[in-house]
Amino acid sequence: MTIYALSTGPGISGLAVIRISGPECKLILKQMTKSSTLEPRVATLKKINKINKNELIDEGIIIWFPGPESYTGEDMLEFHVHGSRAVIESIHASISEVENCRLAEPGEFTKIAFLNGKINLLKAESIADLISSETEIQRQQAIKIMSGKSSQKFNEWREILLKILSNVEAKIDFPEENLPDNILKNIKSSSIKIKEEIQKLLNDQKVGERIREGFKIAIVGPTNAGKSSLLNYLSKRDVAIVSETAGTTRDVIETHLNIDGLPVIISDTAGIRESEDEIEKKGIKLALKNAEKADLNIVIIEPKSLDFTGFLNDLVNEKAIFVLNKSDLGIQNITPNLKKLNPIPISLKNEKNIDELISAIKIKLKDKFINSDDILITRERHRQHLEQCVQHLEKFENKNNLEDFDKAAEDLRLAVRHLGIIVGKVDVEEILGSIFNDFCIGK
Repeated sequence: MTIYALSTGPGISGLAVIRISGPECKLILKQMTKSSTLEPRVATLKKINKINKNELIDEGIIIWFPGPESYTGEDMLEFHVHGSRAVIESIHASISEVENCRLAEPGEFTKIAFLNGKINLLKAESIADLISSETEIQRQQAIKIMSGKSSQKFNEWREILLKILSNVEAKIDFPEENLPDNILKNIKSSSIKIKEEIQKLLNDQKVGERIREGFKIAIVGPTNAGKSSLLNYLSKRDVAIVSETAGTTRDVIETHLNIDGLPVIISDTAGIRESEDEIEKKGIKLALKNAEKADLNIVIIEPKSLDFTGFLNDLVNEKAIFVLNKSDLGIQNITPNLKKLNPIPISLKNEKNIDELISAIKIKLKDKFINSDDILITRERHRQHLEQCVQHLEKFENKNNLEDFDKAAEDLRLAVRHLGIIVGKVDVEEILGSIFNDFCIGK
């Protein structure tokens, strides 16, 4: 089957790229450009005609990528044409007239590349992450994974475990043979070392996932302190309703932002106070729960709420930034306890010290999370399989290898399998759909 799709964004543009992959590429090239062949990987200007009609669609650049030296490993064509809807639809309609040609599904080009051994699953996922990246740090992480360092590490662990497994299976298959006295000791020490390396990786505060999905920041504080106003200011739009009436915000309101290259999800929460209103009480409970789960809390107060000590004490921890809003009204009554928290005095009304707050957010997140050059885990899928690998290695180590070699071998096989699933070294058909469906059509 030959697939085709628009690889650039939809809508009117100066340029559109239509990608084609499959055995019918040569036929499409001949029927639409009257050219039997083109020099591989060289941009060639050609007139593009409707199939079976002497009618010009457009004049554009054609690039021919013969398989297997192509992105998908199959014959590929790219039409670089003017980006009008009429041109794109006309080219699509012409290609559809060729037998065994259809529109590509989301991520199908990359899926074919994986199935043909051109890339592994980690690289496929990193391509999707690169396409969807919105901040500089997300782009950097995607590029880092694409470079293959993560794949190399997982494959390295897998190869070592396979060697261990071969020694264990040798003992099973040839019990009469005497293995070296130290071989069992070496086997166990090697598996323990790998387990410890994986555990160290798992204790990474989920930095990779946080960068990919966004760091969670909760704005918490008493009523009318300026939480919704701060969210709107940072978002540069009216995300939350601002009112002088206390208790206006009752649910959690989220917005995705880019703070100096850091992807963040900032949430505005219900104002915390004593209330008899059942709905408001639920909102307050949700606010505290959101603060507990957040990576960083912006605790915002104002001069009139400085006596809110119980609430403040509950949020004094390493992931809190204290902000004193409405500082233009004066901060003479600030308490010694609050002074110890080094609150940042701001005025949303006068736009005072907002840059200082943003700088504090960046420093806090980078100090806590961005402290490693090697971010290997970027998806929950990877984490789950690594955890399963560790569990099976622990089972292997806890067995008496001299008596239970068959059971020990099975534990090793499962550990190896989980590492293999991450990079696509074993049958992973059941997860391919969920991975590639996240891609855009044309990739």
